Amino acid sequence: MDFNATDWNERLDAYRKTFSRSADFHVNQFQLGDRESALLWFASMADQEALADKLQHVMDNFLQQKERLQEDMTLEKLCRLAMPGTGYIVEREQSRLIDECLRGKAVLLLSGLEGGICIEMSNSNGYRQVEEPSTQTIIKGPKEGFTESIQTNLGLVRRRIIHPGLCFEKFVLGSDTRTVVYLGYIDGIVNQGVVEEARKRLGKVKPNALFDSGMLEEYIVDKTATPFPLIYTTERPDAICGHLVSGKAAIFVDGSPFVLSIPTVFSDFFQSSEDYYQPFMISTFVRFIRYLAFLIALLFPAIYISAVTYHLELIPTELLFTISSQRENLPFPVFVETMLMEITFEILREAGVRMPRAVGPTVSIVGGLVIGTAAVEAGVVSNIMVIIVALTAISSFVSPIYNLSVSSRLLRFGLLILGALAGFYGVMMGIMAMIGHMCSLRSFGVAYTAPFAPLYPKEHEDILLRFPLWVTKRQPIYLNSPKPLKQPDAFNPSPPRRRRRP
Repeated sequence: MDFNATDWNERLDAYRKTFSRSADFHVNQFQLGDRESALLWFASMADQEALADKLQHVMDNFLQQKERLQEDMTLEKLCRLAMPGTGYIVEREQSRLIDECLRGKAVLLLSGLEGGICIEMSNSNGYRQVEEPSTQTIIKGPKEGFTESIQTNLGLVRRRIIHPGLCFEKFVLGSDTRTVVYLGYIDGIVNQGVVEEARKRLGKVKPNALFDSGMLEEYIVDKTATPFPLIYTTERPDAICGHLVSGKAAIFVDGSPFVLSIPTVFSDFFQSSEDYYQPFMISTFVRFIRYLAFLIALLFPAIYISAVTYHLELIPTELLFTISSQRENLPFPVFVETMLMEITFEILREAGVRMPRAVGPTVSIVGGLVIGTAAVEAGVVSNIMVIIVALTAISSFVSPIYNLSVSSRLLRFGLLILGALAGFYGVMMGIMAMIGHMCSLRSFGVAYTAPFAPLYPKEHEDILLRFPLWVTKRQPIYLNSPKPLKQPDAFNPSPPRRRRRP
């Protein structure tokens, strides 16, 4: 098939044969001056009314500029005189014309002229409108969330960051899907080493298909054999903007409402956008609750198994009598009892997620109550075990980022087994191995455990605690930003002083 054939009909036949099995592909021929013209477009992706209006506008302008266009006509000249405004791009390469047509643009071809003009005609009705994020919900703050439209997502970021250095570099990944990916950063704030590493990794990705940022995350992450998330994922524009102005980069994938933020440290998963929209004392308290909830979700069942199995002397006498009386006629050892309840709750949680949204929460709540009550009455598990599993499950939901709660659930089972085998010694060995593994992790060249290891004492004003905004003047040191200061000496709010009477 010769797409650049001198014969006009042969040239159009090449396009017709390429999309011969696509019933929604259309070729509309018409006369534009003394030249044969054709418009190529997909009915399933183009707004037909807007397309007709634009085409009529082009023909009206052509008639007005006919004398100037007849002399030495080129695509650039036609685009400049007959197509004023935005949404018109001249493409010379045949592969680019087909690619743009498949993305929803209309392609205008003229006889005797190589290449074509791409007309932006995407149907915006095919995308979900901007609405409140389904994850990382907050009470106080913006209610906008990313959508599946990458242009909408870029606009949500640009609207919040009015900075000439805000850049978006384009990549096309996937030999079959040709998915558009953007690398966003603020030039002058981001460390160029992070940008170069991101470019390098994105350039090496050669998948046949890419449908979501989660797929891309697995291709570019530093290490896949780890239970910890090494890339921060969010569908909140304000969270991504906060990371960009702090010296990080963001990766947008067309068709995905979740944006990747790089590099990532472990403490990022305990921070929420809402922390900066309410008083710092409240935010500090909430952060402390998040860290405490993570430890409970990770260690509570393992500590219970260790204490009941190997270290009875550490349990207060009255509590020990209560536990012993509840476990007197149970058929299973404490480890089997714990694993049985943990697995049951994981099944209920997964069922609640996969069920239709109208009945999913009901299945989780009612199922948990019914199964827990029935198990206690049947003498399969004890009351205290139901309390431990319920508290552990609730604590796992406290994390602002869902990926971290999944990691805590996975690690909890490993610590359960170690606690059943060796008591507190096994749990301590598991914790030491986990910390050692975390210290070995990197995220785009940045230590995953920063600012704890390596230790940056000045960074703790926005990690465990949330100091007032006028106190946090520096960018995170571990990001090596060329702009180390967030803000100069800021105003310290204080009550007005009373003037002395003369």
